[in-house]
Order: sequence, then C-alpha cells, then structure tokens
Amino acid sequence: MNRINNQPIGVFDSGVGGLSVLREISKQSPQENLIYIADQIHVPYGDRTKDQVLGYARGIVRFLIAEGAKLIVVACNTASAAALAELREIYPDLPFVGMEPAVKPAAEGTSSGVVGVLATPATFQGDLYSSTVERFAQGVRVLQHTCPELVELIESGQIDSPQTRDILKSALTPMLDQGIDKVVLGCTHYPFVIPIIQDIVGDGVLVIDPAPAVARQTHRLLEQHQIQGEQVNGSIEFLTTGDPGQFARNIQELIDLTNQVEKLDWEAGDLSRNP
Repeated sequence: MNRINNQPIGVFDSGVGGLSVLREISKQSPQENLIYIADQIHVPYGDRTKDQVLGYARGIVRFLIAEGAKLIVVACNTASAAALAELREIYPDLPFVGMEPAVKPAAEGTSSGVVGVLATPATFQGDLYSSTVERFAQGVRVLQHTCPELVELIESGQIDSPQTRDILKSALTPMLDQGIDKVVLGCTHYPFVIPIIQDIVGDGVLVIDPAPAVARQTHRLLEQHQIQGEQVNGSIEFLTTGDPGQFARNIQELIDLTNQVEKLDWEAGDLSRNP
C-alpha cells in the first residue's frame, strides 16, 4: 500500500524557464504540492561557470530540503549539467529529476538523419550533453546553436518581439538549409517560444519539448518511492531571488496563474526568506 506524503515537490531554475516543467508536473500530478524557486538574481545560468552554478544549486537544494521537499526537480539544463551528479551523491536518499537534452528521441525518430539542438553554451559544454550525443546519436548529424540573449528576452517578457524572432531565425535557418526534421529544445526557457519556432521551421519539422517527459519521470519516481500526495488540488508556492512583482507578472503571462511571490535572499551561499 502506498504511503500518502503531502510534502512538496521542489522545482528550481535560474528564472522563468522551469515554469514550463512545473506546468507539466502540475498537469500530470495535480494532487501534488509544489514549491518553485527562480534564482533570478543570477539568471542566466548559461553564462556562469560550472562552479558558480554548482554553488547556487547546492544552496537552493539545502533550502528546499529545509522546506520539506520529498523530491527535487532540477528544471534547468545548465544546472542539471553542472550539478545533478554531485547532488545525487550528496543526497543519495532524495529522488532527483534532471533535464537531459532530448537527443535520443530526436535521433531515433529522424528521417533525414539531421537534427538540431538549441541550448545554452554551458549545456553544450557539459559531460551530460556530450555523453547523450555519443550514446544515442551515432550516424546522425547533430547541429547546435546557443541562441545568445534569448533567455534574457524571455525573462523580460519579450516572447514575440522582433529581436526574439531574429535570434531564432538566425539559429534555425542554417539548420533548415542542412535538412533538419527535428529540433530539440535544450533549455527550459525555450518552450515558451515554440509557436515562433514552429512558424519558422514549418509543419515538416518536429519541435521536441522535454517538459512532458520530465513530468512523467517525476510521476514514476513518486510511485517508485511511494511518496505520492493526495490533495484534491495541490498548492503551488513561488519564490524568487529577484523582483517578486516582475516574477508574478511572468507567471501570469507564461502559465496563466495568478499567485503571490515571496522574496528570497542569498547570504554566504545559503537562501533565506525575506522577512
């Protein structure tokens, strides 16, 4: 018999990107309580060093554990690449779900033999990405682009701005010219511009959003560890190290939720609630 555990699932990202993952988790596991941390004072993580990102991730996880998190979703490709392996070593009894660029389904499903990946420089430079390509993309051409400044534009709410379109066109047009039939989104911010990406690539190219697969893995781990919640409607708590008002507007615009946002402060590598 499953034990009922209504402690929250912790979800974190450098900013708004992980909301694309949180939305799917909430959809697939509506009975779960969720706590979401956006480390917006440090966004984007993709421009930070591995040691910096590891330090942020460790501090956030310590805070989430203190808040009673029963499972933690690292809803950030850069943080997953930099910190996931070490977090699992430090906390072997705590289930973690991370982001892995969906190169495997893209490579397995391609007809043209050419797939594109959009991600941050830190993700492309990480061992997780390179090992994924090496294991699953043999015989497939994998084209990469880092989409500079796209994360910042999404953070500032410029989802459908001319600059956003220009960045995506610059990334995708050369890939289209080389025959891609799949585009992998290797950053959790990018699903929020899927309509623009699809408009550029056309119906003949499949855009792969990893969020549904991450939500399924989260559900599987809850079942495996027998820690499912049993709320009629789970609650969602939002916290940010940035501007709570701006983040509340982000939440409303991106996932159509109206929620209060609480401020968190960094001090000596640890997070605390702003009294």
